[in-house]
Amino acid sequence: MRSGFVTLVGRPNVGKSTLVNAICGKKISIVSDKPQTTRRQVRGVLTRPDSQIVFVDTPGLHKPVSALGDRVNAAALESISDVDVACLVLDATMPFGSGDKWVADRLDLSKTIVVVNKTDVASKKQVVNHLIASSGLDALAYFPVSAKSGHGVAELVAHILERMPEGPMYYPDDVVSDLPEADFVAELVREQLLAATHDELPYSIATVVTEWEWPRIRCEIIVERESQKGMVIGKGGAVLKMVGTAVRQQLPPGVFIELHVKVDKDWQRKPDRVQRLGY
Repeated sequence: MRSGFVTLVGRPNVGKSTLVNAICGKKISIVSDKPQTTRRQVRGVLTRPDSQIVFVDTPGLHKPVSALGDRVNAAALESISDVDVACLVLDATMPFGSGDKWVADRLDLSKTIVVVNKTDVASKKQVVNHLIASSGLDALAYFPVSAKSGHGVAELVAHILERMPEGPMYYPDDVVSDLPEADFVAELVREQLLAATHDELPYSIATVVTEWEWPRIRCEIIVERESQKGMVIGKGGAVLKMVGTAVRQQLPPGVFIELHVKVDKDWQRKPDRVQRLGY
């Protein structure tokens, strides 16, 4: 039996969550085109008859401007230690820059694989340039992949598996994520709100399930200012209705979701509030 832990790190929006979902064959982390969608570590478990790999999805590392940003960065950096393999995920459509190098400098490159993602939308020249630019890191291996199309993902997983030590199963074979159901539902609500809102509002939104009496779920949507409340609710409740419908479609039939919007002024700048919301 081979088993171990693999962390995925990189700048915001490089596709770490999409890659974890593709590897595990199931939605583990929410995805969005908004930076810093992932705010905490989420583990996805890939179990096969003779192996188990625990993939740790992490927030994108960035220059923080709030208590939430500080906590999000800390969550990503905490994942680097005590893993068997680290995957440095790069966006093939963006030049290899100082932000990527800053992340790489915090990794043990002797157990790091460079993953050049988004090859489905990048040109061959962009992919090659990324591989050349990152070759100076002297990492274990380099893999161009597309998390969205699946191209190269199987080869990446096979290589990671070869590097796993002998070990036990850390999770039962029917577990694909360690995220509690209530937290996952709250994340689904936030994912739909990210899709429905624009500009700076996504960074001001937090979601938390406050009641769970199956099939009834009550989820609070927290914003920072009174003016944001109307934007989240929408005209005649249109945004909340759309969000609730989209979330229910991803859950077992018969579930009923109550969405309530609450104002907590400047919550993301208050360390105690950030911690209380689970970040």
